[in-house]
Amino acid sequence: MLLIGRGLNESVVIGNDIEVKVVRIEESVVCLAIQAPRPIPIHRKEIFSQIKSAMKNNGSSKN
Repeated sequence: MLLIGRGLNESVVIGNDIEVKVVRIEESVVCLAIQAPRPIPIHRKEIFSQIKSAMKNNGSSKN
């Protein structure tokens, strides 16, 4: 895992097409703006985990 420190209004670029920018910092919450091509799915980790779990359950129910 790569750790990169960023401050308010600073960005990180991933590949050629994805930019993640810190747009607000409040107490223990950081707000990020993510610019990426529309076909690339972007999810919060907890939502992604639910999606993976649902996909796994759907796959196992077909057997």
